Amino acid sequence: MNKVDIDKVVHEVFTEKALHELYCKSNSCAGWERNVIDQPTAVKNIINNGADRIAAGIGVGEQLPDSNVAKYIDHTLLKPDVTPDQIRTLCEEAMEYSFASVCVNPSYVKMCYDLLKNSSVKVCTVIGFPLGAVTTEVKRFEAEQALANGAQEIDMVLNIGMLKQGEYDYIFNDVNQVALTTKKKRAICKVIIETCLLSDEEKIKACLISKKAKADFVKTSTGFSSGGATAGDIALMKYVVGSTVGVKASGGVRSLEDAMTMIEMGADRIGASASVKIVSGEVGESSY
Repeated sequence: MNKVDIDKVVHEVFTEKALHELYCKSNSCAGWERNVIDQPTAVKNIINNGADRIAAGIGVGEQLPDSNVAKYIDHTLLKPDVTPDQIRTLCEEAMEYSFASVCVNPSYVKMCYDLLKNSSVKVCTVIGFPLGAVTTEVKRFEAEQALANGAQEIDMVLNIGMLKQGEYDYIFNDVNQVALTTKKKRAICKVIIETCLLSDEEKIKACLISKKAKADFVKTSTGFSSGGATAGDIALMKYVVGSTVGVKASGGVRSLEDAMTMIEMGADRIGASASVKIVSGEVGESSY
């Protein structure tokens, strides 16, 4: 996708956004954001109607989550000081609650695979994390190694500086090399675009290039920068990528209500740090 094509789509999106905001001024809605769901049971209906997965992290709770909700959760633990014992607990919780996957740093992929290989829980890991500033060759190698160790989902970080400089060919190749690597193993590639560091125009461009480069998902945040997902960002990203690419909201999701709001805005998955608390209706931490 060349610069002319990208600029054309950006213009179309902003035109549509302006028309939508104008409509909303006379119809009691708010820009890209739709009405927030305020009933806890609504999350089940949203999932049944097409949400792919909710992603969250290690948590504590006495109540077992509803199985229809738990199977859409990526159980996440990416903190720099995480220990093997904590990873083992993460995997045990994932099996106990029948979560869809665990999301861990690359050094723990093999351990998680060994612990989970006889279960239905998948292993997800992060690539070029958390800055996205390593070379494309390093990202591709990290992905190849992670897949060889048992990872089935790859969350790679986009190079923000190159995007801001307008190096679209670099960004396309960076994403495409990892995406093609995952497809060889029938794995999933998600691109973290770090929305808190981008303008709306840059968010649109990041989503367009990621889609063109064959990514399966675009994702808001690493959880290690200055901000996380917003409802407006999710709605914008989903509008840009359409139904063929998923959207993952990460950062700032602390409760079941937060998760439901993001899903209502168009998120197919949610990233947080307290899976058990969220599905139990408690308030959890917001960082990884």
